[in-house]
Amino acid sequence: MKVLVWGINYAPELTGIAPCNVALCEHLLRQGHQVEMVTGFPYYPHWQKRAEDCGRLYHTETLNGVVVCRCWQFVPRSLSAFKRILHEASFVLTSTLRVLFGARSDLMVVVSPPLLLGTAAAIVHGLRGIPFVFHVQDLQPDAAVGLGMLKPGLLTRTLYGLEAIAYRSAARVSGISGSMLQAFQKKGVPAAKQLYFPNSVRVSSRNGSPPQGVFRRRHGIADDDLLVVYSGNLGVKQGLGIILDAAQLCEDPRVQFIICGDGAARPALSKLAQESGLKNLRLLPLQAPAAFEEMMVDADLSLITQQAGSGKFFLPSKLLTSLVFRKPIVAVADPDSELALAIREGDFGICLSPERPNELANQLDQWVDAGPRLEEMARKGRIYVERFDAERVLGAFEAELKKLLILKSAPRGRGTDAETVPVPETSPPE
Repeated sequence: MKVLVWGINYAPELTGIAPCNVALCEHLLRQGHQVEMVTGFPYYPHWQKRAEDCGRLYHTETLNGVVVCRCWQFVPRSLSAFKRILHEASFVLTSTLRVLFGARSDLMVVVSPPLLLGTAAAIVHGLRGIPFVFHVQDLQPDAAVGLGMLKPGLLTRTLYGLEAIAYRSAARVSGISGSMLQAFQKKGVPAAKQLYFPNSVRVSSRNGSPPQGVFRRRHGIADDDLLVVYSGNLGVKQGLGIILDAAQLCEDPRVQFIICGDGAARPALSKLAQESGLKNLRLLPLQAPAAFEEMMVDADLSLITQQAGSGKFFLPSKLLTSLVFRKPIVAVADPDSELALAIREGDFGICLSPERPNELANQLDQWVDAGPRLEEMARKGRIYVERFDAERVLGAFEAELKKLLILKSAPRGRGTDAETVPVPETSPPE
């Protein structure tokens, strides 16, 4: 197959959607397919391009055998709703031109956000006849409304209309969670057109672990301290203020917090941390892979936070990484979110309600000496994460892409209509 993957994020970005796109491209390449990635210039999560990329309109390079075609996008120095729209729209425009006039592929995998990529893919499909899978990592309109960033009106109706165009035009619509597939159903996407394509992790890929204690010694953290780590994007949707509030409320001085990462909310978090004078919290930059492993080996708990109303359909990829490292999870999320459902099913942690830092602080104080309970949750988490092993998940998705090519090449009138295709075998956990 000649597969074009089209999305705004790719390596060398280390967080967010980029690692998922890298995993897909490199898996397809290893299986003998021709792969081209059409993406933007690296900017995330710092929201800043590399110096060498400034002024470039297009650039093509090869990363681990994958041909990567980079397209210019506007990257604002400070974020606002309007600037984010410009950011996404600029990439959609430049990348659409690249796809329209680039080499022809057998099919496309189009990754949203940006939502508008789905509309652009529909245009390419209409002009060039290339089928596409619309892979949704986040339901942007629903998330924006849930967070109060968008109010019902003309703009939201327009976004939902563009979303519907993408769903109708796509050969398949894939989502990362069971809740997302249910949302597709409510939006009129037939079950036979849906694919369950969760984020994945290489469960057995690590060749040994760094020795314990390296990270703790580097940062002056005692061996008997309860080390609670948040690592990832520092953005509005993460609701990270609750960590600072909980750090102030913890009564046991052995509870130590690490917030590690970068993003739009980092300046505000840094200012609040300095003003509060917290002795039990450290704010670190995004860690290189080796340093990240040292941190995760020494952590006792992995902390995952979500702003109220933001995470119903979303299962953060950092959850899978934490479970591979055998870390129990303390989540702050809505009780009906996909994250909360996973924790209840796997029994590998707890989920607390947003905006209740006293509950988080009390729970952590209780767990300072709860070694056996934490070990049991870590064991259950390692069992749960097996279902998201990369080879299994990516292999199932590759098989669905092959089915699409068979349908594309079949004579008309012999099952070429997407509605007649059996429901994919890969399905979300109950």
